Amino acid sequence: MADIPETQYASLGADRIAYQCFGTGPPDLLWMSEMVHCIDSRWEYPPFASLLRRLGSFSRVIMFDRRGSGASDPVALEALPTWEEWADDALEVLDAVGSDRAAVLGCADGGLMAALFAATHPDRSSALILASAWARSVRAPDYPWGMVDEAYRDSALATMAAMWGTEPFADLLDTFPETASDPRFRQWLAKSSRMSCSPREAASYFQHINRTDLRPVLPSIRVPTLVLYRERARMFADLSRYLAEHITGARLVPVPGAGAAIYTEPTDEVLGALEGFLTGGAPVSDVDRALAAIVFTDIVGSTEQATLLGDRRWRSLLDAHDAVCRTVIERNRGRLVKLTGDGVLATFDGPGRAIRFVAALRDALNPLGIQIRAGLHTGEVEIRGDDIGGIGVHVAARVLEHAGPGELVVSAAVPLLVAGSGVEFDDRGEHELKGVPGTWQLHSVVA
Repeated sequence: MADIPETQYASLGADRIAYQCFGTGPPDLLWMSEMVHCIDSRWEYPPFASLLRRLGSFSRVIMFDRRGSGASDPVALEALPTWEEWADDALEVLDAVGSDRAAVLGCADGGLMAALFAATHPDRSSALILASAWARSVRAPDYPWGMVDEAYRDSALATMAAMWGTEPFADLLDTFPETASDPRFRQWLAKSSRMSCSPREAASYFQHINRTDLRPVLPSIRVPTLVLYRERARMFADLSRYLAEHITGARLVPVPGAGAAIYTEPTDEVLGALEGFLTGGAPVSDVDRALAAIVFTDIVGSTEQATLLGDRRWRSLLDAHDAVCRTVIERNRGRLVKLTGDGVLATFDGPGRAIRFVAALRDALNPLGIQIRAGLHTGEVEIRGDDIGGIGVHVAARVLEHAGPGELVVSAAVPLLVAGSGVEFDDRGEHELKGVPGTWQLHSVVA
C-alpha cells in the first residue's frame, strides 16, 4: 500500500470530522488519535508511515482527528467536548466507513477516549488496545504513578505550552529518548504538533486531560483488552500495569524500547503483538454489559398533586410529562428505558450528557407546573432486551432518594468523569444507600 489514503469527512450536525480509511480487513482497527499529531502528518515521518502500512496489511485501519484538532472542525477553548462527545466522533466515522464493529486502539492520551468508548459501546468494540496509556495523569495519594504532580500541574502545563510546536517539545517528559536527538524526527514532531493545534489549544486540552480520572471506568470494560508498554519506559510500565490490573482479563505485554510512541523503532515486536491479538482469535466480548450514565427522575409531591387534581386531570398531566421526557431524552441522545409512573429511567453514553438532560427536563417541565428531582450514577448495567438491570441501576435509584425538590444528586464517579466541563458540585458527604453495601460519597449539581 504505497499511496497515502485520501482524507475524507464525516458530518456530525454542523461539525465535520476528518478521517482516513485504508488497508484490508477484517478486522477493522479504529485508531483513537493522540493530540500531538494529526492523520495527515503521520505519513510524513517514514517510520510512522511504515507502521501504518504494516497495520494495513492485516487490518482495515480507520483514523480520525477528533473535533478541535488537526483537519477536523475547531471547537471553543472554553467549551471543549466531553469525552462522550468525542466518542460520538468515533461512532460517526465508523458509520461513515460502514464498520459495525472495530478493535479500538488508543495510544497515550488517545487511550482515555478508547477506554471510555470500549466501556460504553461494547456493541461497537470487538477489542481494546491501550499503548503507553493511562487512566489518570496526575498523581494522588492512592495513585502515585501519575506523570504530573498536583503541586506542579500548572507549571507543567505552562512549560508544555511554551514548547508546543517547537523542536524542544521532543525533549518533554523524556517521552522520545531514542529519537529525540534525530533532527529529522524533531522537525517532524514540531510540525506535526503545529498541524494538530495551536499552543493555546494544546494547553486547554491538556488541562482537560489533567482533570480527567477514568479509574472508575476500568472495571466496566468487558471487551478483550491488550495493554502495551515499552519495557524500558519505567513511568509507562507502572501506568500500564495499573490499567491491566483493573480491566478484567487484560493482557499486559512489554515490548522492546524506551520511547512511549509505538511508531518509533523498534516496531517489529509492537506489530507482532498487535497482529497476534487482532487475528489470533481473541475471546468474544460480552455485549450484554456496558458502562452507562443511569438517571432516575420523579415528580416532587406526586401523591398530593394527584389527590388535588383528580384522576382525569392527573392522567392528562402525566401524559404531558411523559411526552416531554421522551422528547428531551431523544434530544440529548439518551435511551428511555421505562416510564416509572411519575418519573423515568433513562441511560446515556456519559454523565455530561445525562446532566444536561436533567437540566433541560427541569426547564421543559416548569411551564406545566411540574417540579422534579433526579439521581445519577455512572456504572455497569446488564442489558436485558429493552430493560436494564444490575447493581448500577439499584445505586442510581437509591441516589435519587437523597435528592430534594429540583435537585440532581450524583454518585462519586460522576464528578471525576466530567472534570473540566464547567459542571460544579456540592459535596453531600457519605451516605448509606438502602440495600447497597458500604457507604457512598454523593454530590449535588449546583451549576
